[in-house]
Amino acid sequence: MSLTAGIVGLPNVGKSTLFNAITKASILAANYPFATIEPNVGTVLVPDERLETLDAMVSPKKKVPTTFEFTDIAGLVKGASKGEGLGNQFLSHIRAVDAIIHVIRAFDDANVTHVDGSIDPVRDLHTIQLELILADLELVSTRLPKVEKKAALKVDEDAVLEHQLLSRVKTLLEAEKPIRLAEFSADEMKRLKGFGLLTSKPMLYVLNVSEDQLKALDTLESYQSLKAFAASENADLTALSAQIESELIGFDEVEKQEMLEALELEKSGLDELIQKSYHVLKLRTFFTAGEKEVRAWTFKEGMTAKACAGVIHSDFEKGFIRAETVAYDDFVTHGGAQGAKEKGVYRLEGKEYAVQDGDILLFRFNV
Repeated sequence: MSLTAGIVGLPNVGKSTLFNAITKASILAANYPFATIEPNVGTVLVPDERLETLDAMVSPKKKVPTTFEFTDIAGLVKGASKGEGLGNQFLSHIRAVDAIIHVIRAFDDANVTHVDGSIDPVRDLHTIQLELILADLELVSTRLPKVEKKAALKVDEDAVLEHQLLSRVKTLLEAEKPIRLAEFSADEMKRLKGFGLLTSKPMLYVLNVSEDQLKALDTLESYQSLKAFAASENADLTALSAQIESELIGFDEVEKQEMLEALELEKSGLDELIQKSYHVLKLRTFFTAGEKEVRAWTFKEGMTAKACAGVIHSDFEKGFIRAETVAYDDFVTHGGAQGAKEKGVYRLEGKEYAVQDGDILLFRFNV
């Protein structure tokens, strides 16, 4: 699945520090605006406890996790939609991603400047959201007059539909509402995707906090305010400390666990962020489990068994016969494939079967 989540936010909110931690890459993270100009792309492993369990049960020669991409995009500023701070260039980079990870700063550090001179997460969230809305409004306002003449003649049905859709979108944007909050038909969504509108993309909010703030999220006003805002958009919010996550990179698993326990954390905020980003892209995981290899594979929610076979190899899809299928929970509960067969929960599914997250599949094909 060639889908990517783009990390955006104001300058100096911790985007590149977070990206470094996510990808374990060594990109520039500096205390001045626009230290990142070209987008950095990194492939990340998706943490999945189910893969570890299958590995322990099957004892294969190899274990292979699934992956997807993060893109670190330079900081946006107020006026970006009008070209401020190289805004047009950076906005074009955001149009190329499939989901947006909006990093918002809550930590206060005198050594790390803030472009607006003070820490205010709610203000900063609305600054970025408004710039994305204004960028979309400019694109739609430019496109509408071009299609309006064709639509007025009522001989080009496609132009009529496009004009109706863009007029509706323009009304939303003028009310400062992101497009993703409205409901559209499958055909309308397909049309919108062709425009690369920023506010149509799924969004995940990330609050970058200090260590002290991380321990007191229940009483952190900015976290509670952003949590309520995210809920109103049917979006998700996660809080983490990019600084802590960057420090954890250098530890082995035992040291990492000790530090997490000292911080009274059940798991790394980074693992949670990666998993939530994966899901906001509507990506899901199926598994193959045999003596040679236990492997996690990425598929898009709603894909059929035949299409998922093609994720492994095009020949599997072309010559698809059936998929031997067992749900992860059934596989574990009954001690593996043989136990699942004996309990009657091991199934044969055809090409139209909608694969479920966690399914363990064995494809039968003939080319």
